[in-house]
Amino acid sequence: MRIILVTGLGGAGRTTVAAATALAEARAGRRVLLVSEDAAPLPDHDGLRLLRPRPAEDFRREFLTLQDRSATALDLLGAAPFEDAELTELPGSRPFALLRALRDAAEGGHDLAVVDLPPLSEALALLALPEQLRRYLRRLLPAERQAARALRPMLAQLAGVPMPAQWLYETTARWEAELAAVQAVVEAPGTSVRLVLEPGPAAVRALRAARLGLALQRLPLDPVVANRLLPADSEDPWLAGLTAEQHRHLAELRARGQGRRAAPPRPGAPRPRGPGAPGARPPPGGRPRPRTGLVRRGPAPGGRRPGVAHRPPRGRQAGTVPRPQG
Repeated sequence: MRIILVTGLGGAGRTTVAAATALAEARAGRRVLLVSEDAAPLPDHDGLRLLRPRPAEDFRREFLTLQDRSATALDLLGAAPFEDAELTELPGSRPFALLRALRDAAEGGHDLAVVDLPPLSEALALLALPEQLRRYLRRLLPAERQAARALRPMLAQLAGVPMPAQWLYETTARWEAELAAVQAVVEAPGTSVRLVLEPGPAAVRALRAARLGLALQRLPLDPVVANRLLPADSEDPWLAGLTAEQHRHLAELRARGQGRRAAPPRPGAPRPRGPGAPGARPPPGGRPRPRTGLVRRGPAPGGRRPGVAHRPPRGRQAGTVPRPQG
C-alpha cells in the first residue's frame, strides 16, 4: 500500500494539494483514502473515501475507558467520576487522533492513502511521537516486570508500598501495540512525504529543515510541490515584479532540489554493495588520510624535512650548547 504524507508551510495549500492528489489518483482507477480534518466535501467517486479524525470523540473514549479501569482506586479516594457530556477536548489531543487515523488508513485495504498533516514543524514532531512514547512506556513500565505479577501481593507486603495493578500493565500493553502499529506505518517502505511550498524567502529554509527532520525519521521526500504561483504574463508592473521575485526563489528551490541526497536506508533494508557503495571499504593501500584539524601536515618541531638542508639558529653552531649568562 502506498501512503503519501502531505505537509508544508502554513498557507502553502497543503490541504488543497492533498485533496487534488487523492481525486486525481481515484480518477485513474485506484482505491484512495483521504485523511484530512480540514478538506471540503469531495466530488462523489466510487474509488475515493474521506476519513476525518475526531479528536474530541477519541479523547472522550480513551478518558472514559481509563476511568472505568481505575474505578476502584477512584472510589477509595472519594473522587466523583466524569460523565460523557462533561468532557471536552483538551490541547494536545489532535496529534493522537491523527495518529490513530493514520493507523486506520493502513488497515482499510486501499491502494493509496493521502494524509493531510499539520504544518511542517508540527508534522516532524508528530512523526517522531510514536517512537518517543514507546520509549517512555518501556522505561516507566518495563514488560519484564509483568512476569512477577503472581508475586505482587507478597512484594507489596515486603516493600510496604502498593504494586502496580494488572489493569495498568494491560493499558500500557494496549498503548504499546497501537503506537507500534503507527510506527510501522510511518516506517513502511511505501510511505513518503510530499512537501508543499510557496516559493519565497522561507521556502529554502523549510526545505532544509524538512530534509534534516525526515532523514532522522528515515523517511524519503517526494519531489517538492511549488504551489500558489503567480501568472507570468501580467502587464501590471507591480504584479510582474512579484512574479519575477517568486520565480527567482523557484529557481533556487530547483537548484536545491537537484542536489538533494537520498534518505538513509531503513532498518532491515538491503544495502547496496560494490566499490562505490556508501560505506564500502577502500581497497588496500588506498585508504585516504584523515583530514582533520588535529593532523599536522608539516614536520614536528625540531625535526628535519627530507631533502632540505638544516640550518642552525642564528648565533649558534651545530652541535654546541649556548653558555649561560652571568
